Amino acid sequence: MQAITQDRYGSVEVLEAREIDAPEIAEREVLVRVHAASIHVGDWILMTGTPRIMRLGTGLMKPKNPVPGTDIAGIVEAIGPNVETLRPGDEVFGWCSGAFAEFASAPADQLIKKPANITFEQAAAVGVSATTALQLLRDDGNVRPGQKVLVNGASGGVGSFAVQIAKAFGAEVTGVSSTKNLELLRSIGADHVVDYTREDFRKGPERYDLILDNVGDHSMADTRRALAPTGILISNGGGHSSGKLGRVIRSALVSMVVRQQARPSVKTQNLPDLEALKDLVEVGMVTPVIGGTYPLARTAEAIGHVATGHARGTLVIAMTQPEVPDIRVAADGAAARSHGEIAAPAPAA
Repeated sequence: MQAITQDRYGSVEVLEAREIDAPEIAEREVLVRVHAASIHVGDWILMTGTPRIMRLGTGLMKPKNPVPGTDIAGIVEAIGPNVETLRPGDEVFGWCSGAFAEFASAPADQLIKKPANITFEQAAAVGVSATTALQLLRDDGNVRPGQKVLVNGASGGVGSFAVQIAKAFGAEVTGVSSTKNLELLRSIGADHVVDYTREDFRKGPERYDLILDNVGDHSMADTRRALAPTGILISNGGGHSSGKLGRVIRSALVSMVVRQQARPSVKTQNLPDLEALKDLVEVGMVTPVIGGTYPLARTAEAIGHVATGHARGTLVIAMTQPEVPDIRVAADGAAARSHGEIAAPAPAA
């Protein structure tokens, strides 16, 4: 199968399209024929391997997983013998290790069935960016009906989901972006828009109950001036890799002494949140914004665009559909060549 591979840390030049074997699946895993995979800023961070401390988990000298990417949508091609929730032929979305490839393996509990009212490309976008937005607003911000919420960087991956999720929670939402994206923000439900090239929301008369800052283009103290007395600032921006880490550390320190500064928290993908987002998508309260679609061979270009911080919505890799590969189960299972359920391991002689 075709895949994007990475043998060392660095910028986009470390990514290479290669022909590799399809992944094996374990007893509780499924093989997904990937139709689409989305890109988030974490893909850039993991590619560069900075800050270096994260390599304790991702691989000291090179990535443990040679195929990058996490967010996928596709069709189940085969299942392990202990998978009960999914069947071959199911259209699914969720996350895995190794999304930038024609086939990917994933634990069955990291995938759910795709809503019928969105495309594979849109479903692939409901991953890290969407769950991050949900957790920032619901868990860190405790957004409630009637509150005034401002989203800085509202047209990006996290921001475009945050605008819609805040509206779903009943908030009055203001989106901040450049001139070219203002109509997009209105189309996804923003009650008010601010063009940062012409206006500084910090200097306006409005005061907000919550500001979600995905950009970090001003100091946290300056940004907090636009808060209501009981408002809270959630700082989710400030550059990539080590620059972002530095802002996270400062945010954590400031939150100890400034009540209006939210304390940073770890964001994780989990099945209940994926189900919650699916519900919002199915009723039309959230629609993923696709800012561009790229073939697999141009994955490096797409990641580079995300790294600039100016990508609109979520960028997606759309796959051509290859022939079904040999399907192999990991060492404790039996091998199979046709798609479908993988047989249970044969008993020892």
